[in-house]
Amino acid sequence: MRAAILTISTRVSRSEAEDTSGLLLARLAEEAGCDVTAMEVVPDDWALITDRMHHWVEDGVAFLLCTGGTGFTPDDQTPEAALAVIERRATGVEHALHAEAQRRHPMGALSRAVAGISGETLLVTFPGSPRAIEELFGVIAPLMEHAAQLLRGDRDAHGPRGG
Repeated sequence: MRAAILTISTRVSRSEAEDTSGLLLARLAEEAGCDVTAMEVVPDDWALITDRMHHWVEDGVAFLLCTGGTGFTPDDQTPEAALAVIERRATGVEHALHAEAQRRHPMGALSRAVAGISGETLLVTFPGSPRAIEELFGVIAPLMEHAAQLLRGDRDAHGPRGG
């Protein structure tokens, strides 16, 4: 299961801050069985974000995991950029991420995480906070292998069908 990590942060892209969130997301993805083949950083710029997202979808990664740009500030454009790339929403994943965020912290209700499918890639956005990533990654970790099978068109991944 190939994965790419995309950090969206103007400060990190300018080397004004370290990419702790991207590194954590990569480590957690590897622990979940992914082969992280790329890590990139882009500033909070809608066109650059969508360009890099399209690139990794076209490259055929199973998972494009994004961190940052999901808040309420005017610069936070990651969810909107992701929605421009996503072909089919994964609302169950979104709801699970939102529920876990709110369960963990009252401010979790401000979560703007999105998830969806583009090509054979599952794109998921996470907050830029390492603590939030640590808390939320457990939502998708148990789903990843099965999701990758389904994205590749493995209909047997559904299990036996009656009828």
